[in-house]
Order: sequence, then structure tokens, then C-alpha cells
Amino acid sequence: MTDSRPDSHQKGPVRLKRGQRPDSTTDQRLLDSRGPADWVHTDPWRVLRIQAEFIEGFGALAELGPAVSIFGSARTKPDDPMYDAARQIAAKLCHEGYAVITGGGPGAMEAANRGASECGGVSVGLGIELPHEQGMNEWVDLGINFRYFFVRKTMFVKYAQGYVVLPGGFGTMDELFEALTLAQTQKITSFPIVLFGTAYWGGLIDWLRSTMLPDGKIGEKDIDMLRLTDDIDEAVAWFVAKDS
Repeated sequence: MTDSRPDSHQKGPVRLKRGQRPDSTTDQRLLDSRGPADWVHTDPWRVLRIQAEFIEGFGALAELGPAVSIFGSARTKPDDPMYDAARQIAAKLCHEGYAVITGGGPGAMEAANRGASECGGVSVGLGIELPHEQGMNEWVDLGINFRYFFVRKTMFVKYAQGYVVLPGGFGTMDELFEALTLAQTQKITSFPIVLFGTAYWGGLIDWLRSTMLPDGKIGEKDIDMLRLTDDIDEAVAWFVAKDS
């Protein structure tokens, strides 16, 4: 029963009396004044933005179906053989019923989105806010822009059945080792990781075998998680074989 005495104030489930009574209601404080704006830069507000990004990503990709994430350098030029390779890999994955997910930018990402879109498949771009904005490439049919790298990286892993990694820079390496770490720690399972381009990635594999493995920092089975190839059909076959 609500206390109707004049010295009592009901604030939601809380009853306030005498000196605890506020001078205004919650609605009044919300509507009367804009108030200070510094709260939009505080960590609690950032948590809400992060939550919103997860919700948007989950909502947009929930019905995507089988997909493969393709990574590679934004600096890959259209006349680079790796551009055509990314395009062909995406098209062949599309023919096998996979959607293609990229970072949505130029270079190898554009090539993969182009291959998927031209095939009539689902071409997804997961963009990121950067100091020098690149924007989505024109071949992205379903695009989401993120503020936070870790939210974006979650989407790459959660909605893909594996990765194809073409030659790239720090961002590509970041995605590669993120997936390797998650697979090594069994946070994800049955997750093929294909390195396309033996000349580019061969030195990394050699270093893993000659330095990290003998020093006991990784095991042989950790290296076996990586599939190295120059063959487009072989790259696609890892995913077809996994689902057959």
C-alpha cells in the first residue's frame, strides 16, 4: 500500500521521508535540462556502447548460415595475384554454400567480397572505426561498422566455420593468432585455418618449427592447426571436407 502522507515520497520501490525526499521527480530531471555531457565519455557509458555493438552484430548475423572469414592486406592491389586468388577462393566457397566474411575494406578484402557477391552469395563486411576512415568496399552486401576491435573479432570467429588467411600485415597477423590461441585453448573447435601463399607464410611456419617448438613454447599439434597451400581448390577443400 502506498504511503500517502505528505512527508513521504515513493521512488520506484523505495520510500523516502523527511530529509530524504527529493526536490523533483526522475522524469523532471530527465526532461528539464540537458545537463553535463561528460558522462558520455565514462566507462559505464562505454559498457552500454559495447553491449549495443554486440547486440547489433548478433542480430545482423544470427541467420547468416555457414560462413568463412577471409583475411588479407588492405594494400593488396588489383593487379596483385593475391587479389585474384582471394576473389576465386570466395567464389568457390560461395559455390559450396558458404557466405564470405571480410573486414570490409579495400585490397584482399574487397577481392573476397567481390568474388562472393559476383557469385550471388552473401558478402559480409565487418568494418572498424579507424583514424583514417576507409569505408566499406562496394562489394559488401551486408555491412556492419564497429567501434571496438574485440567486438568485431568476436563476430569473425563466432559466425565463421574457419579462416582463409592471405598475405597481410599486423591486422591479418592479429586475426590469425587470435584464432590460433582460441583453437589451442579449445575455446573453438573444428576450425580450419588456411594460410594461402607458401612464399609469404613459409618463413613463419619455419620459425614456429625451428624456434618456438624446440624451445617448448608450443607443441607439434599446435603447428598442425595451420594448413599451408598455394592451391585455391585445396584451400576450399579444407572446409568442404570438414562438413562432409
